[in-house]
Amino acid sequence: MSSFSTTTTIYTLLLLLLLAAASSSLTAAAESPKPTPWPLQFHSILFVNFSGSLSLIDLWYDWPKGRNFNIIQSQLGELLYDLEWNNGTSFFYTLDSNKKCRSAQLEVGILRPNWLDGAVYLGQESVDGFLCNVWQKVDFIWYYEDVVTKRPVHWVFYTGRSIHVMTFEVGAVLEDAKWQAPIYCFEKKDTQTDIDVGYSEPQTEGVLRGSMQLSIHRS
Repeated sequence: MSSFSTTTTIYTLLLLLLLAAASSSLTAAAESPKPTPWPLQFHSILFVNFSGSLSLIDLWYDWPKGRNFNIIQSQLGELLYDLEWNNGTSFFYTLDSNKKCRSAQLEVGILRPNWLDGAVYLGQESVDGFLCNVWQKVDFIWYYEDVVTKRPVHWVFYTGRSIHVMTFEVGAVLEDAKWQAPIYCFEKKDTQTDIDVGYSEPQTEGVLRGSMQLSIHRS
């Protein structure tokens, strides 16, 4: 009887431990952090490294007015402007004497503030001196958010393009006059001076526009 009682007690304890472990796993899964939606408007300075090719991006995001602006300074290169609208229209241009401009009509607009919905939580990691929650979005992007402030710190694309967030000003808005593409972007020319196609795709991929590959469509 004593042996039977001891065996029963052991099995009971094992069952309780398994139930506790299962409950803990379910609780952890239910409490996994969610990425903070982007503010409706913000300004950010981004440092970009792509296989040793460096650039600084002055990013203005304005969801209420359906627009996004990347002002891109490549290391010892041109200052390039990437102006994007929620109707899919984009302009890539310079403001120097060369007056380069190229336009494109894309199938999707700018990213929604909640574009990270559905991302898989990977845990925590220290990046750039900040303890961050980390998410992965469909094997395309790894997104790092400061645990304390909930501000984005870093993100990495599957191509290896690495973005480091240097400043993040919630609510900052660029004046409307700055959002107007130059007149020569609308002029028909016999010989058009385009910006190298090689510029637009990798740079925009590294910030916002390339994330449309995630099949994130506008609502």
